[in-house]
Amino acid sequence: MTFERPPFFSEIYNEDPSQNSGAKALWGACLDVLAQELPEQQFNTWIKPLVVKANDDLTQFTLFVANRFKLDWVRAQYAKRISALLSQLSGQQVAMDLALTPRELSDKPKQLNNHAEFGIPFGVPSESLEISVSESGQHSSVGPLKNRLNTALTFDNLIEGTANRMARAAALHISNAPGQLYNPLFIYGGVGLGKTHLMHAIGNQLLVDKPNAKVLYIHAEQFVTDVVKAYQRKAFDEFKERYHSLDLLLIDDVQFFANKERTQEEFFNAFEALLARKSHLVMTSDTYPKGLTDIHERLVSRFDSGLTVAIEPPELEMRVAILINKARAEGAEMPEEVAFFVAKNVRSNVRELEGALRKIMAYSRFNQKEISISLAREALRDLLSIQNRQISVENIQKTVADYYKIKIGDMYSKKRPASIARPRQIAMYLAKELTQKSLPEIGEMFGGRDHTTVLHAVRKMTAERLQMTELNQQLHVLEQTLKG
Repeated sequence: MTFERPPFFSEIYNEDPSQNSGAKALWGACLDVLAQELPEQQFNTWIKPLVVKANDDLTQFTLFVANRFKLDWVRAQYAKRISALLSQLSGQQVAMDLALTPRELSDKPKQLNNHAEFGIPFGVPSESLEISVSESGQHSSVGPLKNRLNTALTFDNLIEGTANRMARAAALHISNAPGQLYNPLFIYGGVGLGKTHLMHAIGNQLLVDKPNAKVLYIHAEQFVTDVVKAYQRKAFDEFKERYHSLDLLLIDDVQFFANKERTQEEFFNAFEALLARKSHLVMTSDTYPKGLTDIHERLVSRFDSGLTVAIEPPELEMRVAILINKARAEGAEMPEEVAFFVAKNVRSNVRELEGALRKIMAYSRFNQKEISISLAREALRDLLSIQNRQISVENIQKTVADYYKIKIGDMYSKKRPASIARPRQIAMYLAKELTQKSLPEIGEMFGGRDHTTVLHAVRKMTAERLQMTELNQQLHVLEQTLKG
């Protein structure tokens, strides 16, 4: 298949970043919105790999997709939303096309059966799992190790604050003396707080000091896929050679191992092999080890055997510093008063801060205006509108107390009769579902309770809601009342 490159297109990535910076900013802002809207696996599989080109006045974008199957899937599932976002963010009508990449491979990957035991999610086309195939049609062996590190994520550009100080100190120690203290290191916290950045920083720093070290960063879902490949190919010698000989293994989101028995077994074996050779393991999760569900106890005990540290949402000053530094890295200056305005209104995580920054920068470039508070307010009007009507924990507590006819003070009290404890658990569940508060923050607002109490309430209500029609109806009424 041949492809003539249209002369009026400028590629957003893979060229001089100074070219068509407005297009790069617009697509970056679009990606940030989609990353918030879509589950991480969907975003990484279908949206992140897209190659994008735009014309000079940004009225036409072309998205290039790897093969015909993926092109049809993206068109059916995501094209309408992407087109609407590009128009909304740019303030003008944007036409969008989909096309095959210039050199689509003629050899198609072999398909795998979607098998729950390995953790391949049902409903995700097996073609999305990339299995290399030789010309003879046989599966190729495991290829040369790539560390998969993002070299842009270092300790130097990781803003330090009280929210991540302990985790950063432990990570820095590991990068300088791997295999000694804090092995394994288990980092937990919510989405977009910098866990992944910290892991890449460890790997990059270690390679500065020891260029020949065998380092691998991998998402837990990729480990699942590699286990599947090894079983399909009967190639466990290659699998073990890859994972059991590392000096440093960095593995993201280990909660994805839940309910995947064979994957857990293979990770346990790799874990033991690496510790035996004094290699270091660093893992991240959205919850602390003992809070992980459907993961074998012997793995959980291994996770908890080293150092476990949390990363919390960044405090105001840290958010301001992040905005100013990231704007500078993009070649723009954000006045301090604008950074404070944005930081006060975007409080949940670093990823949302980056999304807000890109929207502001794109809006500034499109309108050829300097960055100011008024421009930031206009660029973020949708986000600010949502923030203004955001549901608070206090409102949840009052609404639930009124609904079940108990006193608002019972939400904070130590009383434990069922007539009070159950509404309190329901309020905790709704607080986790409808707000951006962390488990410790919610516990604090319910009379200083431990985050494990909140986690128990969330799990209990989640399970009972599926089984009890009456409870489900009550929760539905409360949710609609709170959402207005």
